Amino acid sequence: MAVVVELTIEAEDFDLGRVTAVQDGIHIDLERVVPTGGEVMPFFWAEGTDFEAFEASVRENRIVDDLTAVARVGDRVLYHVFWGDTISSLTNILTESQATILEAYGNDPWFFRLRFNDHAGLTEFHNLSQTEEIDFHVKRIYSLAEEQTDVYTLDITAEQQEALVVAVENGYFEVPRRTTLTDVADKLGISPQAASERVRRGADTVLRKVLLSRSAADFE
Repeated sequence: MAVVVELTIEAEDFDLGRVTAVQDGIHIDLERVVPTGGEVMPFFWAEGTDFEAFEASVRENRIVDDLTAVARVGDRVLYHVFWGDTISSLTNILTESQATILEAYGNDPWFFRLRFNDHAGLTEFHNLSQTEEIDFHVKRIYSLAEEQTDVYTLDITAEQQEALVVAVENGYFEVPRRTTLTDVADKLGISPQAASERVRRGADTVLRKVLLSRSAADFE
């Protein structure tokens, strides 16, 4: 059964982290694509202000052959990095353990969400990382079935879910708001006080479930 792992790795322990940790105020977000050429971590987003200095620092690194700005959207730039003679083994470990990078971002440390085909792949990742002296800290381990359960079972009442759906669909949480609690209450056929309690309690439960839950034990 496929298993998902959420973990953190220090920037110095892999090429992309080490290369991009050259300037304060720049946040890196790995582009979640599957390159046809077999490359690992070739695209990433950088968010910040002084991109000229950032690009110069990255290009000066001896393991970078080239860095190309693919797109600019506001204060974010999508880059394509062309690797030279890399020294980190993390990319090889990810390939050998057949890991899929679902999400990766940071500066130092970095957060990774990885999917393995089974626990054997996760074990191989762990063993290879120990061999290469790459340290990581596991925050959570769960199966895809548990992930889907977490998505749809948020421990809120049917009334709270209905109120949240109406609030979201009508723009109550947007900036600026497109509706009021009174309007939400009218659509639900309840008092504004009842609507407020359902929305606030439901939102509090969902946010706590998503942001504060830590359900998995340590890797060991």
